[in-house]
Amino acid sequence: MSNLRPSLTYTEAELVQGLKARDEKVFSYLYDHYSPALYGVALKVVNDENIAVDALQEIFLKIWRSAERYDPDKGRLFTWMLNIARNTAIDTLRSRAHKLDQKMQELGNASLQWEKLSVQQSVDHLGLSKVLDQLNKEQRVIIDLAYYRGCTQDEIAKLLDIPLGTVKTRMRNAIIQLRNLLKQV
Repeated sequence: MSNLRPSLTYTEAELVQGLKARDEKVFSYLYDHYSPALYGVALKVVNDENIAVDALQEIFLKIWRSAERYDPDKGRLFTWMLNIARNTAIDTLRSRAHKLDQKMQELGNASLQWEKLSVQQSVDHLGLSKVLDQLNKEQRVIIDLAYYRGCTQDEIAKLLDIPLGTVKTRMRNAIIQLRNLLKQV
């Protein structure tokens, strides 16, 4: 029997403890409260509702199976789960043989879309789109391609027709700026 309180909310420490103890009530709570945001991340990456639903199931399986690997010293539980969601969605894309050519077709005239870069509404309650809006256009484009479309840095360089070193510098600067912005939230 779990020593977590039976209320409808848990602290992060209680969620971590319950998840590591394989507490199904805690896992159910995580699914109920975090699946919309994780689904939004998966949908943004795969751009297909059916594939995103399948990816969401895989995401929660990975969370359940790898609970022992979560280290609170390295970040928050939600951030860890978001990384699992993003990586799983990217793996899903790659396993379905989505290659650079298809990405280029999807992007087509994406320069107009990039100016309106936003995160899905289901994730927007986190305020991520407001944080992303604080980045300059070049940084937003890099983050969108890398984190939501699953492009590698080399693919980004080819898509944008810029040197790989420029991509790496912009990504590093964007991540540093995002980290600082998120600390303020």
